Amino acid sequence: MDQQGACSVNVSITDHGRRLDLFLAEKGLVLSRSQATIFIKKGFVSVNGGASKPKYRVRDGDRVAVILPAVKPLVVEPEAIDLDIVYADTDLVVVNKPRGMVVHPAPGHESGTLVNALLHHFPHMEGIGGELRPGIVHRLDKDTTGLLVVALNQASLLELARQFKAREVKKCYQALVYGQLREERGIVNQPIGRDPRDRKRMGVNSPVGRASETHYSVAARYQGATLLDIDLKTGRTHQIRVHTQWLGYPVVGDPVYVRKRSDQGLPQLAPLRAAIRALSGQLLHARTLSFRHPLTGEGLSFEASLPPDFLEVISLLSP
Repeated sequence: MDQQGACSVNVSITDHGRRLDLFLAEKGLVLSRSQATIFIKKGFVSVNGGASKPKYRVRDGDRVAVILPAVKPLVVEPEAIDLDIVYADTDLVVVNKPRGMVVHPAPGHESGTLVNALLHHFPHMEGIGGELRPGIVHRLDKDTTGLLVVALNQASLLELARQFKAREVKKCYQALVYGQLREERGIVNQPIGRDPRDRKRMGVNSPVGRASETHYSVAARYQGATLLDIDLKTGRTHQIRVHTQWLGYPVVGDPVYVRKRSDQGLPQLAPLRAAIRALSGQLLHARTLSFRHPLTGEGLSFEASLPPDFLEVISLLSP
């Protein structure tokens, strides 16, 4: 197969005895341990110039090299969909994702995704990181709005993925939740995993839950609702929605995790009720995003204002 590039690293004594697939993932030479296994089996990884196996235990002084395979043509079609592009250069793009847009193609969402739109605006990113998820290093739920960074080349993809894995990327959200929190701030440390009774839901009681940490503070208080600033220390699926629901304060408009009568404390105002009924999803917004530029190392920070439907509900709650 054609080569797109290569990277290599020498094994130090601190990594002596570590499995090759795990070593590659931890050193940021590939995106994940599963990708490392695929690369090793396909012959894209060498140890001291020769082939190896995923379970090989690296030794002090070994030279581990990874050949980056040439990108593959995508089966995903570019689509002329408008995007709110907050920042772009030759290495990355930051977009303000609207409500209702799925990040990448999946069963039931083969078109109209962020990836379809990105391929129209940035055709040179085709194939980077996977045929259906080019450039994607993190995601937002379909109806979660706000900031998302996408890599435009392989080097940026690997470095941004490393920063996310190392928790060096700072992501801050705002969420409007039902109810009045008693405390001004708090931390939720509850593992999150797939709900064994409902595959569309995540939960804190899953037998395969992964460690999850959410920090929150009160930004504003309203009758029957609270606006929260939320800082994610991990990035599990539905993390904010699951943790706020576990606290007893589900996100307003959430079609999955809102319990019956969660809105009973809200003002009995017809316009407010109508605005909430009109929501197509949860009032959860990725407001700020900070990370280091994957090639220059420059610190980058971005902010996106709350979307109109979010602001409308808040305005109707305000005294």
